[in-house]
Amino acid sequence: MLVMIRFTIVLSMLLVFGAKTADAIPSFQVEILPWEQVKGIIPNHSYFTIIDVDTGLSFNVQRRAGSKHADVQPVTEKDTKIMKTIYGGKWSWDRRAILVMVHDQLISASMNGMPHGAGALQNNFPGHFCVHFYGSTTHKTPTPDLAHKVMILKAGGELDRFLYHIDPNELINVLEIAINQHDERLLSQIMSGNNRSLKKTLASVNHMEITKRSIIPVEDLPSLVAMKLQFRVKWTRSDHSQDEGNVEFYLHRDSLENQWRIDGRTLIDEIH
Repeated sequence: MLVMIRFTIVLSMLLVFGAKTADAIPSFQVEILPWEQVKGIIPNHSYFTIIDVDTGLSFNVQRRAGSKHADVQPVTEKDTKIMKTIYGGKWSWDRRAILVMVHDQLISASMNGMPHGAGALQNNFPGHFCVHFYGSTTHKTPTPDLAHKVMILKAGGELDRFLYHIDPNELINVLEIAINQHDERLLSQIMSGNNRSLKKTLASVNHMEITKRSIIPVEDLPSLVAMKLQFRVKWTRSDHSQDEGNVEFYLHRDSLENQWRIDGRTLIDEIH
């Protein structure tokens, strides 16, 4: 699966390659490749470059281990500093959409930003972090992590297509991801209405966990254009306070052929 990448990433690539000849510059196409294929392209101890999709910043890493995904480390202290800048100056488990540049390829991927486990390089990075590709899993789960999948599709230019086809039950899962990853753009893609309060909304919540949900039978969905769903939600606020309560989200679409969206006004009211 190939898609043309955005101008900002193209520009970043030109800066990375600098004075190299035109023959050495990649085709500027992003590939969404399965993990089973990628792990042969970046074997253990190989080096590659990570480009953050949202900021365009890039840094170099080495794959050190990992069988279900790639466990990698920044190569130098400078690379660690760039990575920390991407995460706003503090380490986080948040997933981010990235491009992996290796040889003459650009591969869509997702990373988290939390040092953990063992590290072997002199890079001021206390451990390693995880890079996921399409179809890869965490060490503890047999199926792909949905948050990583969403970021992989975002990096590969396929997120809009994915969101267009998901049903309301799946949409609520994406809502959880958008809030917990503090992804303003993703939240705007699944909401309707005035989105000017998104930044303030995300800033007020650190974490959202749905503890009980109502499920609409899939067979009932084709004939619906609007619905209300009730959930039991546990919130962790930005001041670290917690509360739990029942919330109701209004979901709708303009026609039977359109994408489901969450009404932004009711969402913001429930969060606040």
